[in-house]
Amino acid sequence: MSSIFTKIVNGEIPCYKIAEDENYLAFLDVNPNAKGHTLCIPKFEVDKIFDMDEAHYLGLMHFARKVAIALEKTVPCKRVGMAVVGLEVPHAHVHLIPLNEMDEMRFQNKVSLTKEEFEALAENIKINL
Repeated sequence: MSSIFTKIVNGEIPCYKIAEDENYLAFLDVNPNAKGHTLCIPKFEVDKIFDMDEAHYLGLMHFARKVAIALEKTVPCKRVGMAVVGLEVPHAHVHLIPLNEMDEMRFQNKVSLTKEEFEALAENIKINL
């Protein structure tokens, strides 16, 4: 069965896309810890990040780094935190979270954005890629 992320990759479910290449996709988390919370995923299904072959793992990290740099240029923050948790969706993914305080890395605190705010934020991050 396809994960929700595979359905996003296939265009079956919409997303606020930030960046995309042949192997990876970045999009805004719709249940964000902080404004700009972004997910970077491989376009192919793999449950655990360390099950990826080394080339794809390093490719995902390189891709996430580019997205994090653009994110930090767009969203005012002290730094961009990165987490690989992966229990909620059986598809490897990297969380990039703009941080101004440590509580923003906790997956209990969420912020709300409107559809228009998500769309504008996605476009602004793309400009900084």
